[in-house]
Amino acid sequence: MRRRITLALTLIGLAFGILALAPSAGAQEGSAQETIDATTDSAVFDIVQVSGFIDEIVADFIEQSIAEAVSSDSGGVILQINSSDTVIDDDRLIGLAQLIKESSVPIYGWVGPSGATAEGGVAQLMAVTEEMGIASFAKFGNTGPLVVGEFLDDDRAALLAGLENTTISDLEAIELGLIQHESPTLALFALGPQPGDELPGFDSVVESVIGEEDVRQIASPVRLRKLSLFKGWMHSVASPAMAYLLFLIGAALLIFEFYTAGIGIAGVVGAVCFILGCYGLDVLPTRPWALALLIIAMLGYTIDVQTGVPRAWSLIATVCLLIGSLFLYDGFGISWITLLVGIIGVALSMMNGMPAMIRTRFGTPTIGREWMIGMMGEAVTEVKKDGIVMIDGAPWRAMVNRTTPILAGDPVRVVAIEGLWLEIEPEEGGARDYREMRPSDDVEELEPSD
Repeated sequence: MRRRITLALTLIGLAFGILALAPSAGAQEGSAQETIDATTDSAVFDIVQVSGFIDEIVADFIEQSIAEAVSSDSGGVILQINSSDTVIDDDRLIGLAQLIKESSVPIYGWVGPSGATAEGGVAQLMAVTEEMGIASFAKFGNTGPLVVGEFLDDDRAALLAGLENTTISDLEAIELGLIQHESPTLALFALGPQPGDELPGFDSVVESVIGEEDVRQIASPVRLRKLSLFKGWMHSVASPAMAYLLFLIGAALLIFEFYTAGIGIAGVVGAVCFILGCYGLDVLPTRPWALALLIIAMLGYTIDVQTGVPRAWSLIATVCLLIGSLFLYDGFGISWITLLVGIIGVALSMMNGMPAMIRTRFGTPTIGREWMIGMMGEAVTEVKKDGIVMIDGAPWRAMVNRTTPILAGDPVRVVAIEGLWLEIEPEEGGARDYREMRPSDDVEELEPSD
């Protein structure tokens, strides 16, 4: 019982831990932002934070943010980007690019904070904006085939064409002329390097401090736009690592629940994780054959988990799990840390933890199991010294009584119970210790001769 509870708590804890990795949609991701100044006459600027892959949720969020900015006569929209690719189709990407290009409100793009990335279709969207900025140590490029070329001027189109399979640093982007100047923070991107270099419509004020240099401050009010809590959470669930681990943990918990009596918390958590994992895999570019290998792996472990020892199906399942994990996504991979957690965690739980749970469920304390002594069963494997037998529909680890070998399929009888092991003998012809041998009752004793 203790092992079963420990295994369940471990799997459930890992599931909740992964779910907890989803960043709160209300958490601020960028650099420090200014609050709205109600006393200024400047137009409000909207900052739209975008992180992770651009999926349908984020695409809708960008469209809605631009529409609300237009309806509220915003002074401009700054897309704060930290994304390595899009998982929407080309038509959807072209629609976003057209919306950005034709918006009556100017749209700007900033790759930040420090160390952020704008690659793939995201980099193409950034190139459509009025002006781009990039934080220190950020990366830009690896655009892939140009999809939004009709919305780019000739210079930017030529620059992006050279970055189809190349990623450049912030300084390289400035040298190429793709970005006007380095912007370590979002505020410096909006303010520009010198007075007069602010984004069109963006106001600043100079504050003088005695004994120190004058400092420019933001005067325009700023409105921060983020995904709602629920949409932000669902967007995080659809990240590659999250979807992969949720799928595996959900399947493992459902298998665990299959071998327990009734429906418990493991089954509920497993079902939720499995559904969320399936949702994430559906959103992401998943290879169907790799996903099929993951399903085969879980089924293979399920077949062998009852035997208590890894056999052929466990080996097949591990190979399928390894290949399916490595090639699950089309166009990008999973980090090695995520792969280790998924592959090693599932393999160990299925080949060690789960069989221990099964034996514990069907064979906890010896007290109360005396009724099994004398019961008949069948050998699942050949039992020379020990092996697997089936008693009353349940698999057991068993030791043969003394040195009598038993072939697979032979009927057996339980003669004793030692901990979680059964002591068995063949139905007929069981060996007997010479000290227990007595003259047979049906053999007459010889009369002494005269």
